[in-house]
Amino acid sequence: MSVVDDVRLLGKVVGLEQDFWPQFRTFPISLGKWKEGIIMAQYRAAVLGCGGRGRAHADGYAAADNAEIVACADPVEENAQKFAGRYGVEKVYADYRQLLDEVKPDVVSICTWPHLHCEMVEASVAAGVKGIHAEKPMAPTWGEAKAMHAACETAGVMMTFCHQRRFNTEFRKARELLRNGAIGEIVRLEGYCPNLFDWGTHWFDMMQFFNQERQAKWVLGQIDVSLERKVFGVPVDTAGISEVYWDNGVWGLMVTNNNPDTPRISKLVGHVGMILHGTEGRIDVHVSDGPQLRVRRFGQPTDEWPQVTPSQDATALSVLDLLKCLETGREPELSSKKALRATELIFATYESSRRRARVDLPLDIEDSPLISGLEAGYWNPRPREAAKQG
Repeated sequence: MSVVDDVRLLGKVVGLEQDFWPQFRTFPISLGKWKEGIIMAQYRAAVLGCGGRGRAHADGYAAADNAEIVACADPVEENAQKFAGRYGVEKVYADYRQLLDEVKPDVVSICTWPHLHCEMVEASVAAGVKGIHAEKPMAPTWGEAKAMHAACETAGVMMTFCHQRRFNTEFRKARELLRNGAIGEIVRLEGYCPNLFDWGTHWFDMMQFFNQERQAKWVLGQIDVSLERKVFGVPVDTAGISEVYWDNGVWGLMVTNNNPDTPRISKLVGHVGMILHGTEGRIDVHVSDGPQLRVRRFGQPTDEWPQVTPSQDATALSVLDLLKCLETGREPELSSKKALRATELIFATYESSRRRARVDLPLDIEDSPLISGLEAGYWNPRPREAAKQG
């Protein structure tokens, strides 16, 4: 099945056909193939970072009828050349700043490690782009995350971060069930994952997704950094727990653990998953070794397993959504405003651990308390290999 066919199917399944159907080309495009001379692109796109996530973004542009990838940049020449060959990109750069200066694209996808996000966003804004779609996590520090959002807000640039699970069918179906009262009124949201930064950004974002994008009031948390581990070059917690309270009275609980010697955190949903607790039951999402969605109603002898079509092209849909919003002015599903709220919960948990106290929001720090704590010697993590041997 082609990328376009797959995205069309997914668009129907998640109920986005009305918004997204005009975005699809009227001819099939096989993965990595282009047919030229059919439709004039409205938005000239550039991809910064040509690895796996860059290719995932490119599939979205390939499925759009109002965009064309005109340039790409990657410091590793082999990556850039392979990407260009796959997607028919004419202009290839090692220096993204040179690309921005010479090509002046309308839209950029930033698919690099987090420590580069802030400088790339600010450079893209200065180059006059209209839209930016960046990979998550937002940034290594809270200050950088705020700076990116502020730069785009000031310049009128539409920026999104790829919390693509908002387009996954199982999560959209779970929200539909929740909104239709399948488990009564929502009471508590639980998330289980390996760490707060890389995985946690998704689950905090999904808590916002399920809780009507409400404003969190405070966070109370604790983290352990006993083992050395970095994700995308950023140190992450070995284990952590975060309690969140929102302004509508809903509670949140996030539990993380990276220790290879520790059994699964929850046999209910496996090592990664979410549980939505209501007054009349609960919904489990990402059930381990089974269907991706389960409903348990109080007083019912058996569980329900709503059928959903597995989704593989949520990232493509996220690109299409940004392109559509550039035309309509609607806030994107993955807007930087929403991403900032999820990111605030990460750094507020770190800060609560540093203060040994509850942290009221908005968060009034600039650094990452985890990174600052490591630099100050507050934690002295052991190498992971030493931990396994010990």
